[in-house]
Amino acid sequence: MSEKIKITGIKAEGKHGVLEEEKNSFQPFVVDIELELDLKKAAEEDDLSETVNYDEVAKLVVEVIKGPTLNLIEALADRIVTRILHSFDLIEEVKVTVHKPKAPISVPFDDVSVTLKKKR
Repeated sequence: MSEKIKITGIKAEGKHGVLEEEKNSFQPFVVDIELELDLKKAAEEDDLSETVNYDEVAKLVVEVIKGPTLNLIEALADRIVTRILHSFDLIEEVKVTVHKPKAPISVPFDDVSVTLKKKR
């Protein structure tokens, strides 16, 4: 399927990481999502009920980031993908990239991210 909705740069703070200080202090996370679904009917009928409400998806992502602490951004990405697939029936495939720009890496870096993709 080539029809996609993308939302990039969803920002929220969470407490995810292996180190104790990561679990006790909020840190920034940035999420990019790509949703694959059939958009033909929504485009033809100009009808929101035939597609996915971007605001609802973005709010769900923020809710997961702010939610229970996880050790790995891999687990955070998986939780986001799973919640999106369970919450929006029209979506056939989800690709999520979780960025952790303030990760505790001992050398200079710009960003670290994990990308997961799941199909229904």
